[in-house]
Formats: sequence, structure tokens, C-alpha cells
Amino acid sequence: MTASPIVCVNGVVGPADTLAISPLDHGLLVGDGVFETLRVYGGVPFAWRRHLERLERSAAGLGLGVPAIAMLREQSDEIIAANALVDARLRITITGGPAPLGSERALVPSTVVVAASALTPWPPTADVVTVPWPRNERGATAGLKTISYADNVRALAYAHEHGAGEAIFANTRDELCEATGSNVFVVTAGELQTPPADSGCLLGVTRALVLELAAAEGIPHRETALPFTAIRDGDEAFLSSTTREVQSIAHVDGTALPQAPGPVTEALRTAFTALIARDLDP
Repeated sequence: MTASPIVCVNGVVGPADTLAISPLDHGLLVGDGVFETLRVYGGVPFAWRRHLERLERSAAGLGLGVPAIAMLREQSDEIIAANALVDARLRITITGGPAPLGSERALVPSTVVVAASALTPWPPTADVVTVPWPRNERGATAGLKTISYADNVRALAYAHEHGAGEAIFANTRDELCEATGSNVFVVTAGELQTPPADSGCLLGVTRALVLELAAAEGIPHRETALPFTAIRDGDEAFLSSTTREVQSIAHVDGTALPQAPGPVTEALRTAFTALIARDLDP
């Protein structure tokens, strides 16, 4: 029988199956909350500063408070150690706390959960499918990392039903936007391109680091609006995320891309690996 993982709920540390969150929690009832997932290397959360800055931005976008960052780091380190994790996934979740049965919040403290788990390695390449449901680039939560993930759950299930590992969204303007848990990059004639913030995509921490590495490596790059078909028409393409790092896309809707991985993808994947080795909080 597998032991229950050790988690932290509102400052209380213990086995997950002994701790409780209110059944009236606003995160459970209406998806009112934000979160961050951090990759852990050698027991240390990667890019802590950038992730926690984004957590604060997302929380501010929903009008939620965030506990002291030093306290969150202490809890995170405790949970990683308590579960004897070395390379792992760390998640910090903040919700609106217990509330009435509706959209209105109560004047109560937020619910804060810190949890971690072992990480299953991703394959070197991914097959993706495009999905028929668009992102709303003008929505109230566009660009925020909220726990309202039902769209992503449905799209990822659709991808799996079609033999793929990730799903790609357009926005309402039929522009390339993002994947369910990843940003998307396309390479055409040696130039790296990725959708901009106003496409409605979440600005990933890994996405930002990839763009910085492209600049350092002398790789031409732009944040630019792209037609949805760009994901199929490029010379190479890849996904970026905290857990995937830089992962080449091999097939889009069952059609092979010309190169997987291509030279730009490979150069950036190598540069990202080197970054991790020299600086865990870039």
C-alpha cells in the first residue's frame, strides 16, 4: 500500500489523507484560485523568484492575497524534504477559501496548499493535435494562472483520444495561442516565433527563459501574432513548460513536421540544460 504524500494545508503539515479542505471552499465550488507549478532539481525549486512573482500577479488579477513568500518557501522546502524528493514537481495553490454556494466570496483567509510529487520524465518529442475550442484572449482570466482548468482537462482528453500528448488552442481571432499546459514556439527559416501576450496565452516562466536564451545564443526571435496553421507549417516547433522544459513537436494532427528536433530546438534545449546546471534561480 502506497503511503500518503506529505502536504501542507494552511500551515499544517501531514499526510494528505489526514488533512482536509472545506467542502465549501471557493476553489472547489467555482474554481476561484491560482497556482504555480515549479520543477525541483536536486531538491531545489527552479526559478523560484520568477514563479512566485507570477503567482502574485495571478492572485492580484483575481483579487486574492498571497502569504509571505518566505513562509511559502519554508513550507515548500519542508514538503520536498518530507517526501524525500530530489527531482520533482512542486505545486503551490491558493484559493478564495470557504464561501457561500455562489460566486460571491466570503471575508475569510485564503486556503493555501503546498504539495509535491515525483516527476514522470517526458519523452523527447511530443505529438500534438489542434482542438476546436478557442481561448478567449479578452476574458477576465486571460494570462492568469488560475485553477479553472476544465477547458484544459477537456482538451487534453481530446488529445489523448486522438493519440496525442498535448492539445493546441487558437484564440477567438484564429491565431495560434498555447497548449493546455505549455507555450508553443515555431521556427520558420531559422527564426524563432511565439505568440505574444495579447494572444491570450499564459506567459510561461520557461517561455521567458527560452526567449532570453535565444537572444544570448544569437537566434533570431520574435513574439508575434501567428495564424493557427503556423503550428503545422513551420520547419520545426516545440513546447516549453516548467516540467517539459524544451520538448520538440514531432507530429501535428498526425502529420510529421520536417524536423523533430530541428537545429534551433536542439540548440535551445542544450542551452536550457546548461542554464539549470549553472543557476537554479535565474
